[in-house]
Amino acid sequence: MSGLLNWRRLARNVACGAAALALSAGAALAQSGEPIKIGFSMSLTGPLSANGKMSLVAMKIWEDDINKSGGLLGRPVKLIYYDDQSSPAQVPGIYSKLLDVDKVDFAVSAYASTQIAAAMPVMIQKKRLFISLFGTGINDEFKYDKYFSMLPTGPTPKPTYSEGFFTVAMAQNPKPTSVAIVAADAEFGRNACDGARENAKNLKLRITYDRTYPPPTTDFGPIVRAIQASNPDIVMICSYPLDSVGLLKAINEIGYKPKMIGGAMVGLQATAFKMQLGPLLNGIVNYETWLPFEKLQFPGSMELLKKYQARAAAEGVDPLGYYMPVWAYAYLQVLGDSIKATNSLNDDRIADHLRKTTFKTTAGDVKFGDKGEWAKDRMLLIQFQNIKDGSIDQFRDLKAEVLLYPPQYKSGDIIYPFEKARP
Repeated sequence: MSGLLNWRRLARNVACGAAALALSAGAALAQSGEPIKIGFSMSLTGPLSANGKMSLVAMKIWEDDINKSGGLLGRPVKLIYYDDQSSPAQVPGIYSKLLDVDKVDFAVSAYASTQIAAAMPVMIQKKRLFISLFGTGINDEFKYDKYFSMLPTGPTPKPTYSEGFFTVAMAQNPKPTSVAIVAADAEFGRNACDGARENAKNLKLRITYDRTYPPPTTDFGPIVRAIQASNPDIVMICSYPLDSVGLLKAINEIGYKPKMIGGAMVGLQATAFKMQLGPLLNGIVNYETWLPFEKLQFPGSMELLKKYQARAAAEGVDPLGYYMPVWAYAYLQVLGDSIKATNSLNDDRIADHLRKTTFKTTAGDVKFGDKGEWAKDRMLLIQFQNIKDGSIDQFRDLKAEVLLYPPQYKSGDIIYPFEKARP
């Protein structure tokens, strides 16, 4: 009888052990199903919001796409984000909250150099991987080994921003001999115009005007008149969206016509600003990063654009989405592909994979090099031509934008000097 009791006791113990094991396995399974959290701030209000909001739509599309395909490491992905109101002062607190309170697995950057630079000290202190979206030369100062930049400015981002502008200008006959440089006194403006200054000196161009203006500036008439008085052949402008609009209106009102003008004017890539400015854009030569010309239709880019445009009206964002979406999708693509390839959420392993891999993305092939910048640059330069009014169709079909540089993507020739392109 005692033997029977012992067997019964043993059976109960085995059953209890099996039940405990089953519960443990269930808990582990539930744990493995928790989302991989990717956090960031984004400018959803304020002067950077046009580009911030269209970036967010593309990021949500990536989230949907990756979850429909089974997620990452068998887990769904969840984006966690906060509006930084286009204010760099808001950014450090947001990233501290993402890392310490929300406990995100990864934090990627907001759009724009000012916001990225503000987040860098937090990310460095926490020793976290940081992939940025459109930051110009951010890591020149920090030299952080886990920073990677989604922007096609190559290993020398500051001079690359204006390289095409100066290359095209110096190909004209007669060549320009002088340049004016004006920049917003903020991260991107200073960095891009630092590079312009370097290019100008290497080309032995005389700099007739070299000033910054404070970000709150709204009256650009005195600035344009001062540039005009210095009488440069060409004018390099490194401005933010609302500044770009104000400067172009002042240029038109004053009737200022140098031989070539533009360069690094943020905002002119957004459809809303193109429609608002219309013919005032004619003749402006400016940077671009991607447009749906046939040679720039990389795998997945047009499919993304179709999904984006289907959501644009309901989301209240740029109706065409030619500027930010391929890049915002791509910087999550390289993160997601690295998580899959390493089968890991470890920042160091993923950073190592990012350093040595060429990624196929909606923005084309991406290979990171020194300081986390692209190993090779692929910045574009366009000129606005023959714009009749503010209708969207002339921007949709790219008839109003001629791709000047680099030569392998060129779609037409510059109208030079500037006054020949004016209405």
